Amino acid sequence: MFNQRRPAYLLVSLILGLTTVACDTTAPTAAPVPSSASAVPATPTGAGTATTAVLPSLPPSELASPTASAISGAPSTGVTAVPATTTLPVATQAPATPTALTAPPPVVAQAPPATPAPTEQALAPEQNPAGDIPDTQAFITYRSTTGGYDLDVPEGWARSENGPTVGFIEKLNGETVTITDTAAAPTAATARTAQVAALQQSPRAVQVTSVKDVQLPGGAAVLIDYTSNSEPNAVTGKQVRLENNSYLFYHSGKLATVTVWAPLGADNVDQWQRIAHSFRWR
Repeated sequence: MFNQRRPAYLLVSLILGLTTVACDTTAPTAAPVPSSASAVPATPTGAGTATTAVLPSLPPSELASPTASAISGAPSTGVTAVPATTTLPVATQAPATPTALTAPPPVVAQAPPATPAPTEQALAPEQNPAGDIPDTQAFITYRSTTGGYDLDVPEGWARSENGPTVGFIEKLNGETVTITDTAAAPTAATARTAQVAALQQSPRAVQVTSVKDVQLPGGAAVLIDYTSNSEPNAVTGKQVRLENNSYLFYHSGKLATVTVWAPLGADNVDQWQRIAHSFRWR
C-alpha cells in the first residue's frame, strides 16, 4: 500500500540537510546524504495524475558545495564553497598621489659681504739680523751707588748685580760694567800689555783686532775691539762667535771696564756708541 506522507517527509529532510550544509562553512566535507535522496519518486496528487517533486532553488554558493553536487548528481570537486553572506576583507590602499615635478629655485647671485674698514694700517715687521738691537729700542739710565757711575742700558734687559759690578743680558746681546782698583789711567800701550794679555788667556778663543785711545763725553778712554766664543748655553751647550767692544774709564784710582757684545756681524754701531757716550763718573 502506498504511503502518501513519505514524499513530504523526504522533502523536509532534504531542506533541513541543505540548510545545515549552508551554515557550516568551516567543515571541509559535508556529511553524505542518503542515496535515497538523490531521486525523489513521483507523488500522486490526484486520482490517476502523477507529478514530479521539484527541488527548491538553491543559491549559487550552495550549488557549489559538495553536498549540492551529490544531490544534483554532479561529481564533487572537494572544494568548500564560501557562503554568499560571508564577506572577505579587502585591503584598502590609498590611491598613489602623483609626485609633482617642481623646478629648482633659480640661483640668485649675491654680493659678497662688505669688509669692515680697518681701524689702522698694518705695520711691517721689523727685520733684524741675529743680535741686532732694534733702532726703536728704548734706553733707561742705570745709577750705581756703590760704583759711583751712571750708564744708559736697554730697557727690558735682564739685570744681575754684584756690588759695583752689573750685567744686562738679552738673548745673545749683553752689556757689563766691572769696577777694579788701579794706580794710573790706562792707555792703548799699557792696555796691550795688561788688559789684552789677560783677555788672551781666556779659553774662549779671543782674537784682538784693535786697541786705541778714544775721547768720549765721560773722559779719556781706551777702546779694545776683539772677537771670542760665547759661553756655552746652559741647556744645549751651543756657542756662537761674538764681537766685543771694551771701554776703559779711569777716575780716582778706579778703573771701570764697560763691555758690550753681540753675535759677530750684527749691526749695533749706533746703540753701542750711545752706551759708551752715556758713561759718567759721579
